[in-house]
Amino acid sequence: MTETVRTGGCQCGAVRFRIKGQLGRPSICHCRMCQKQFGGFFGPLVTAKGEVEWLRDEPAYFQSSINIARGFCKQCGTPLTYKHPGGLEIAIGAFDDRSDLAPQIQVNYGSRLPWVEQIFSAPIHEDPNYYSQQEQIISFQHPDHETENWPAHGMKL
Repeated sequence: MTETVRTGGCQCGAVRFRIKGQLGRPSICHCRMCQKQFGGFFGPLVTAKGEVEWLRDEPAYFQSSINIARGFCKQCGTPLTYKHPGGLEIAIGAFDDRSDLAPQIQVNYGSRLPWVEQIFSAPIHEDPNYYSQQEQIISFQHPDHETENWPAHGMKL
């Protein structure tokens, strides 16, 4: 039997990780601290049950409360981890492959924004010219796979 190995990292590629072994249950947290950490409507996280290996730099941490430290890339600011007395959680969006990490539970549901359940009923913006223009942009974002080296200022994709 082969061991599950997952990889991921921040937007700029300065922090990369590899996790060997199973992950816990994916979740979203509606607490105000997660909203602020992610700059979004909730915090999507999954427990790292296996061994976490930092392949490049490690996250910097902000102690957000007495028992909680929130990790992020000190170069680009990407939110990466939620460290608590029970373990370490990793931001779902930081994984290279997120396809099977659909949240299975919501926590701090009472703190959710009152309109969050309606956001996917908003009109969809579909402009083929807009998206073709985006393809011409030179991206500094690290690709969703391991790289031998990563230029400090990205590369044209």
